[in-house]
Amino acid sequence: MIPLVYDQVNHWGRDDEFFLALLKSLDVKRVADLGCGTGRWTMHLAREGYDITAIDPNPEAIEVAKAKDDAHHVTWIIGDSTILQTNAYDAVIMTANVAQVFLTDESWEQTISDVYRSLRAGGHYIFDTRNPLAKAWEAWEKDAAPDAAKDMATGDPLKIHTKYEGFEGDIFTFYETVKHARTGEVLIHEKMQIRFRNQEELTESLKKAGFTRVTTYGDWELKQATPEHKSFVFHCIK
Repeated sequence: MIPLVYDQVNHWGRDDEFFLALLKSLDVKRVADLGCGTGRWTMHLAREGYDITAIDPNPEAIEVAKAKDDAHHVTWIIGDSTILQTNAYDAVIMTANVAQVFLTDESWEQTISDVYRSLRAGGHYIFDTRNPLAKAWEAWEKDAAPDAAKDMATGDPLKIHTKYEGFEGDIFTFYETVKHARTGEVLIHEKMQIRFRNQEELTESLKKAGFTRVTTYGDWELKQATPEHKSFVFHCIK
């Protein structure tokens, strides 16, 4: 995630609508947005009147978030799941496939253990992840066209290029490069990695963490997930 351009290439979509509708259907008030990034989705929650704590380890992303209109309605924290308060939240949300950035079993288990600890009795943990059986990377690798953006400070045009390295085990590596569109100057070059866990592995880990009720929806509908779905949304209750 590159904060400079993230909001420009990630627009409000079906996934955001689903998360918001699901949250509205629940009796929750105090919410933690874990892995909030630039606050693109967080601000929608704040405008809906939720008491929001937003957490992300990227200081630059938090600075971008804090500069947004109405950002003062959110408690912004630089950190990870260990920052979550104990027995404090009605819901913890992780959107935009944040669950895939935890590359090791230890980091994933630590995260879901912290989330469980942080929820009040009956609290909700909701997150999405890609179904590895759908092989999303095959479509990514066929699209060589760069994304367009601009430097919000200068107005200069930018191009975002993505190069895919592929898999080692179930970890997928790729690189994102932001260039000045006119000069070709490289402004940012970052290595990124995500892990593709299957539905059974995730469900088992969540139950091991203490969640006794785990529902998995498929492709942004309130329907039970199947192996044919491209995305899974996990709804876990403490």
